[in-house]
Amino acid sequence: MSKALIVETIKANVEISGVAATRLAGEILGALREELVKEGRLALPEIGSLTVRERAARSGFNPRTQEKIKIKAGAAIKFRPSVSLKTDALAGLKKAKRKATKG
Repeated sequence: MSKALIVETIKANVEISGVAATRLAGEILGALREELVKEGRLALPEIGSLTVRERAARSGFNPRTQEKIKIKAGAAIKFRPSVSLKTDALAGLKKAKRKATKG
């Protein structure tokens, strides 16, 4: 999903100008980002949740040279989908497979 798609959806459902829809989309996305940074967790109803997780330093290897390397500690964002999103996505996948086998 892109910001342009969000703007088009806002314009189609709310009678406001393109500039206002763009500003509104930017404000919403900014608020979501700010909440994730501040709280470390962001829950989106009927979609899922994003959680910031710390990753410890670890060792790895370069697959080309087989040389051992040290990987720095960092952070990763983990997405956990809601049950309803999983159910809908699975239903859509099954429908697409049935359609592909018929055609």
